[in-house]
Amino acid sequence: MINFETNPEEYKHWKLGVEGPVATLSMDVQEDETLAEGYKLKLNSYDLGVDIELADAVQRLRFEHPEVRVVLVTSLKPRIFCAGANIYMLGTSSHAFKVNFCKFTNETRCALEDASANSGQRYVAALNGTASGGGYELAIACDEIYLVDDGNSAVSLPEVPLLGVLPGTGGLTRLVDKRKVRRDRADVFSTLAEGLKSKRAEEWGLIDGHFPTSKFQEGVAARARAIVEADGTAPEDTPGIKLNPLEVERGADGGREYKYVSVKLNPEGRYADLTVRGPEDELPSDVEEIVRLGDAYWPLRAYRELDDALLHLRVNQLEIGLVCLRTVGDIARVLDVDKALVENRDHWLVREIILYMARVLRRLDLTAKSFFALVEPGSSFAGNLLELALSADRTYMLDDPEQLVEMATSELNAGALPMSNGLTRLSSRFLAEPEQAAEVLGHAGRFDTGAAESAGLVTFAPDDLDWEDEIRVAIEERTSLSPDALTGMEASLRFAGPETPDTKIFGRLTAWQNWIFQRPNAVGPQGALTNYGKPTQPQFDYKRT
Repeated sequence: MINFETNPEEYKHWKLGVEGPVATLSMDVQEDETLAEGYKLKLNSYDLGVDIELADAVQRLRFEHPEVRVVLVTSLKPRIFCAGANIYMLGTSSHAFKVNFCKFTNETRCALEDASANSGQRYVAALNGTASGGGYELAIACDEIYLVDDGNSAVSLPEVPLLGVLPGTGGLTRLVDKRKVRRDRADVFSTLAEGLKSKRAEEWGLIDGHFPTSKFQEGVAARARAIVEADGTAPEDTPGIKLNPLEVERGADGGREYKYVSVKLNPEGRYADLTVRGPEDELPSDVEEIVRLGDAYWPLRAYRELDDALLHLRVNQLEIGLVCLRTVGDIARVLDVDKALVENRDHWLVREIILYMARVLRRLDLTAKSFFALVEPGSSFAGNLLELALSADRTYMLDDPEQLVEMATSELNAGALPMSNGLTRLSSRFLAEPEQAAEVLGHAGRFDTGAAESAGLVTFAPDDLDWEDEIRVAIEERTSLSPDALTGMEASLRFAGPETPDTKIFGRLTAWQNWIFQRPNAVGPQGALTNYGKPTQPQFDYKRT
């Protein structure tokens, strides 16, 4: 079982230092500290364990160090920044692991960009040596890139010429969409295994500048100071909050029990029940009390637990194809939490909590599982928890006049928790009827089953006589279908509307990289990835498909 929890005291591959408004994230990968056997992490190459630490560091900088304005990302190894994802790890991993690895790594890159866009923490890549493949992809997730000019160091994306695969963490999309590198130059760069050195790299827009070795540290430090001085916002003068370890009971069958989240597996049926519980008590609306609660505050703790549960299902439970989403609790308390979040959203901590909730919900959107939301008596699909139902591929709501079953919206549903396409889930749901989203948000009071069905919030509303049979049949039918076809179908249907760099990145990962990772030209006996580092040469089937 892969564990996604860590903290700076347990880091093996990164060192995090904070000095006032400037933080430094230094990569120092220990080559023998791998998640699996059969490879060594030479030249600051990374596996999932390295990236779990990076994701944790990015998260902690937002919650524990709100005073930080610039994060320098660099390496402690001489003449090498990062050689990218470890090729031997990729060559010996299962197809599913490779794709999930790329997806998590990309979500980490997106979280870094989200911190820059929404939390005022600008990332600067200080490349003190060569950055290739995933190492350069980490750099282009940063706001600015500076390369040492030592006559040897270069930036490169060598996946196509060396491995027969793609830069799997958004490299091609960020190259042309984010850095706006000219298409013809991007074509040359992406097929040039040795990459480009400082002068040409800056000329082509691949980096923002370069410094000679003797002035590299000084130049990067000066740039960090300039960013801080130009920031224009006062650094937070209150300390951050500590993100404590989650409390979780791990069952022998792979199930998990957290304070507010429960995961129960049905391996024979290839589905899981994931239940989120609402607040147990009334929570404070005063921001000082919210800060005092810290990571025990319900929305932060519950969504941290949900995030961990989603990653566990995604990576450790590959044969679970369907997740049935349930909620339990008092709708009024959930809505009170949303009201407090909205009223205090200008406070840095509340802002970060809302942004984190949005990232977790996007992780659900991007998870290659089917999701059915089941709305039953005692459910609390309201406000932020209503987003779970809106994220689901289908929503079933019990229609029973003898039992109260309700849903409700809050102001958070109006834009605070956007999808990767930049739309709210309500807007994405009602693309053909944009006025319907406004009507749902303007609805007075709660939605009972009839009102929810009329408003288009649910897919089916079985009565109490048919409920159990209809849910059982729906689960059996869904889990009987091809998981490959379902992954492609769901990824195509979930992001209706406009295209964004994020939807491009994850769509191409789901389609192109997923496909290429299974092709003989990459992973067959004579494939480029299989033969990397061996005396044998790859042999390609040259038919274009």
